[in-house]
Amino acid sequence: MKQPERIIIAGAAGRDFHDFNTVFRRNDSYEVVAFTATQIPNIDDRSYPAELAGDLYPEGIPIQPESDLEKLIAEYGVSQVVFSYSDVSHEYVMHLASRVLAAGVDFKFLGPNRTMLPADKPVVSIGAVRTGSGKSQTSRRVVSILQEIGYKSVVAVRHPMPYGQLAKQRVQRFATYADLQEQDCTIEEREEYEPYIDMGAVIYAGVDYSEILSQVEQEADIIVWDGGNNDIPFFGSDFHIVIVDPHRPGHELKYHPGETNLRMADVVIINKVDTADHIKVIEVQTNIRSVNPTAALIKAASPIFVDDPGSIRGKRVLVIEDGPTLTHGEMSYGAGVVAANYFEAEKIIDPRPYAVGTIAETYRKYPATGPVLPAMGYGDRQIKDLEDTINQTPADMVIIATPVDLGRLINIDLPSQRVRYQLQEIGLPTLTDVLRARFELVAAD
Repeated sequence: MKQPERIIIAGAAGRDFHDFNTVFRRNDSYEVVAFTATQIPNIDDRSYPAELAGDLYPEGIPIQPESDLEKLIAEYGVSQVVFSYSDVSHEYVMHLASRVLAAGVDFKFLGPNRTMLPADKPVVSIGAVRTGSGKSQTSRRVVSILQEIGYKSVVAVRHPMPYGQLAKQRVQRFATYADLQEQDCTIEEREEYEPYIDMGAVIYAGVDYSEILSQVEQEADIIVWDGGNNDIPFFGSDFHIVIVDPHRPGHELKYHPGETNLRMADVVIINKVDTADHIKVIEVQTNIRSVNPTAALIKAASPIFVDDPGSIRGKRVLVIEDGPTLTHGEMSYGAGVVAANYFEAEKIIDPRPYAVGTIAETYRKYPATGPVLPAMGYGDRQIKDLEDTINQTPADMVIIATPVDLGRLINIDLPSQRVRYQLQEIGLPTLTDVLRARFELVAAD
């Protein structure tokens, strides 16, 4: 009897599990001997549990640091490594491929036709070329438009963020704040789920997206896929909307799998045109048309709002930005810095000298991060380190530019203003125009 081919899946607690579930879980031609992990803190040195891995893996599958990849290839007699994570440069991908090839084995990607699950209900998917481009605000805008068109049950499904107990997180449904508490969500998870709850919508996430899809199809008239990082959808899409960011011109053609998203798009939204240099907007538009000449093109702004703009003027402020946007998103600032400048803060206080524990480690790992505080919260220790860093930074006020209300999760001693932002299309066509053209007749039926 032929022995199964031994493989490693290189991942970051998301796409890797989905690729395993859809392609390898019941395939006895392969033996997945390990996952490797990177990008997200504290997700290695655990295992993919037997309850999820299936009958071929009664002991589960170990998750090891990506830094040990060559050692694992030799130890397990691996013949191929499957790359299964997102928001990395093409150069980064090929450096990893070079490590794998130098170890003598194959380097492989799985294509969308093998990993996208077919849905019985229409799917509108939202992706991006980089994390921090504006996927989530766009996804929520799409949910609202579809409700206005006439769909009675619009259900969102989020790209996985399973940073806790994987078996418990197999299928997650969030409709209330109690659901967030029950699932012991991290700050990063709350940033994605809480805004849907605020608008009265339902969002699913988890680990096993075949089971998630089965449940969602019982509840939804139409499904909105809210992508993570710059990954491609897990579900077969009827209408793919992709966001690009002119604050990072050129990235739309230089990052994996963001370029894939761009080439697949039915609609491309150039976001943040209100705060980006016009020359950079034109550069991005030219790059879009070089690889996707037929997609509908929409330009949009992300206007910012605070409850009391006057309270910011003349203050020394600590700015807290969305964590992943600053770390593997490679931005040195975000909406918080824009708000601080727009509302005339006297000075942005650099929190780096006051950072403690895992927050200080984050700055060391991502030295390009500017004088702002990334809202990192992957677990209780990091949340406490975030709280301590905030409270010992000598500022007059905290500007919180995260989708989640941090005041619900940590004790902030200083006065604060929360920055909110939403997608606002400029000119024609609008998202309403393109969604009505594609889905209104279906809704009328």
